[in-house]
Amino acid sequence: MSFRFAIIGCRHGHISTFIKEMLDAGHTCVGIYDPEDWKLANRYAELYGIPLAGNREELLASSVQIVGSSAVNNEKIELIEACERRGIHIMLDKPAVTDRDGLQRLEAVAERGAIQIGLMLPKRFSGAMTVLKREIVAGTLGKVVHIHISSPHKLMPSARDTWHFSKKQNGGVLIDLLIHDTDLLRWLTGREIVLTQSVLAKNILPEYPDFYDVASVQAVLDNGTTAQLYADWHTPDCNTDGRFSRIVVAGTEGYAEWSVGYDAADGKNRAQLRITRGDASDQLGTVMTPVAVAATSVSDFLDRVAGRPGTFTHRDIIEASKAVIEADESAVVRNRFG
Repeated sequence: MSFRFAIIGCRHGHISTFIKEMLDAGHTCVGIYDPEDWKLANRYAELYGIPLAGNREELLASSVQIVGSSAVNNEKIELIEACERRGIHIMLDKPAVTDRDGLQRLEAVAERGAIQIGLMLPKRFSGAMTVLKREIVAGTLGKVVHIHISSPHKLMPSARDTWHFSKKQNGGVLIDLLIHDTDLLRWLTGREIVLTQSVLAKNILPEYPDFYDVASVQAVLDNGTTAQLYADWHTPDCNTDGRFSRIVVAGTEGYAEWSVGYDAADGKNRAQLRITRGDASDQLGTVMTPVAVAATSVSDFLDRVAGRPGTFTHRDIIEASKAVIEADESAVVRNRFG
C-alpha cells in the first residue's frame, strides 16, 4: 500500500528520518510547509526533491493520508487535532505534548480513535534492546530490581532556535529528552510507572531563565522495581559517539549493561550489550549479539495506519507522556542563578 504524505512543521532534524524512510518505502511526499523558519524545510525540499507549500491548508486539503511533523513542541497538539478533523494520520518527533492540557487533549484524540498517531521513539526498536527485553522476559537476570538509564545530549546553543530554550514552547529537558526513557522503561519491563520523584537543575545560560540543563528522575514500577532516569545537555560538542549514554539493568541473578563506543578500527560507533551472571565463567560476562531489526517506529506506525497491529500503541504514547509530565510538574528545582 502506497501513501501520500506531507510535512507540516519542520523544526528538528528528526523529521529527516521519517521522510527518508517513507520515500525509500515508495510513498510520495506532496510538500513541506513550516509557518516561520524555513531553514530545514528548504534543506529537505532540496535534498529529497519535495516541493515547498505556501500554507498548511494547502497540504491538508491535498488528499494526503499521513502528515509528518517536527513542529515546535507545544504546537503539535493543535496539528494533531487538525489532522483528526480531516481523517489524516500523523507521525511526530518527540514529544507530542508538553503539559497537562496537551496530554488531556491527546488522550481525547486517542480515545475517539479516528486516526493513528505515531511518535518517533526509536530506542525500543533497536536490535540490542530487543535482545535485552528477551533476556529480561526469559529470567536470565532473575528478578529485575533496578534499571538505570543515562541519556546526555549535545546542546550546541548557537545552532538552536530560540524556542528550544523556552519552557512553554519546548517542554524542557525532562519532557523533551526523558520521554525516550519512560517509554523504554515501560517496554523493557512490561510494567507501569506508579511513582516518580525528580530534580531539575539550571547551571548555564542565565539569559534563558526557564531553561534547565539537568533532569534526574527516580521512578517506581507497579511491581516494586526501581529506576533512575537521567538526562542533561552537557555532552561535549566534540564527542562523535554515544559513549556517555548507558543502560544498566540489575537483577537478582545478574547484570546487563548497554553502552556505545567508538571503534577506531573502522571508524564506526558500536553499541554493545553485555550480560554478567554469578555463574559466568568469564568475569567480564557475555557480549550479546543484536538481532536484526524487525521494525522501526515508522514502519510500526504504517502497520497501524494500514489496519495491521503495531507494537507501539496510543496507550504507549500517552503513558510515556504522562510519566514525564507528572515528573516535571512535581520536580524539585535548583537554579544556580537564584
